[in-house]
Amino acid sequence: MTRVLVLLVLAMTVGAAQAAGDPAAGKVKAAACAGCHGASGQGVPPNPALAGKSEDQLLEAMKDYKSGKRTNAVMKGLMAGQSDQDMANLAAYFASLK
Repeated sequence: MTRVLVLLVLAMTVGAAQAAGDPAAGKVKAAACAGCHGASGQGVPPNPALAGKSEDQLLEAMKDYKSGKRTNAVMKGLMAGQSDQDMANLAAYFASLK
């Protein structure tokens, strides 16, 4: 019983660690975002600024575009090829900007 509990805790910890975003990896992917959201995430009107928004807010928006819950053809297309980890990395990068 104790062994099973330890394995469950380890599995949950590893899953949480993998879900955390890596800002450095996100910066590499963010080059594709610069045309609409600016080189530093400051936004290019009419597109919103991404810099400094919360990681959770950014990640939720990306997932919503990917699923179709939010509608924007460009964002849906860009998010279609992104993994959950890619989106977490992008969210961590833009959240780290001021």
